[in-house]
Amino acid sequence: MDCIFCKIVEGSIPANKIYEDDTVLAFHDIQPAAPVHALIIPKKHIAAMKDVREEDLPLIADIHRAAQKVAKELGVDESGYRLLNNCGKNAGQVVFHIHYHLLGGAKLGPLNH
Repeated sequence: MDCIFCKIVEGSIPANKIYEDDTVLAFHDIQPAAPVHALIIPKKHIAAMKDVREEDLPLIADIHRAAQKVAKELGVDESGYRLLNNCGKNAGQVVFHIHYHLLGGAKLGPLNH
């Protein structure tokens, strides 16, 4: 498989890790869009949110639990942060391994509703 995030999980590509457990890995984004910008990924390859199956739902809970820990570790748990998932090309997904962006460290503008 030629997935950059799978290569980070297996250790063949280095990453500045923030958090890791049996199912989830979080690391600093190399092109931050905010003062705090972490990526949180499942270790299991799932291409996009639309590909999550019923049996993967506990993994999604693991990701959200990890996001809480990462936010605390990075000091944005109290000030606030944004947890964002892009699903598909039109949404801006570039790497097709499900991932969440945790953004914070500054006042973030509102999303267009």
